[in-house]
Amino acid sequence: MIGVAIPVPEPYGTELQRTRAAYGDPLADAIPTHITLMPPTEVAPGEIAAIEAHLLDVAHSERPFRIRLRGSGTFRPVSPVVYVALAKGIGGCERVQAKVASGPLARPLPFPYHPHITIAHHLPDDVMDRAYKDMSGYRAEFEAWGFSLYEHGLDGVWRPQCDFVFGNGKRHSTFNG
Repeated sequence: MIGVAIPVPEPYGTELQRTRAAYGDPLADAIPTHITLMPPTEVAPGEIAAIEAHLLDVAHSERPFRIRLRGSGTFRPVSPVVYVALAKGIGGCERVQAKVASGPLARPLPFPYHPHITIAHHLPDDVMDRAYKDMSGYRAEFEAWGFSLYEHGLDGVWRPQCDFVFGNGKRHSTFNG
């Protein structure tokens, strides 16, 4: 199982992961803070080389862009998710996501793409309401330098395996595929 996402840099990544854990989200420690480009996807080990080549091409074709986080949002009642919203960088995320979701990663998505950072997922309604209210004033800004390919470990933890730098290419790979 793999996924592709823009990692949220420090100090925001750890801060938002701790916030998610404080709401009691059991997945908080298993999922690094990120903006999804491709949701969890089953692939055969033999597909990894083609996927990495595809992602390298995507990264080469892009340039870094600013992301501004502002406030909260929710997908309820369609999906039990509260998230930190993007106020800037939505178009960049959508463009990169469309490129990632082509070629060897082309597949139908269960929902239309909407870049966000999950802060609470499948929690009681009162907790979801509190998360939505608490995060309504959240603000942060950072540069999206590229994206990472993640692997879902046997222990249930998502770990980055390979970074792809916009305009540059692959930074490092630790894929065990």
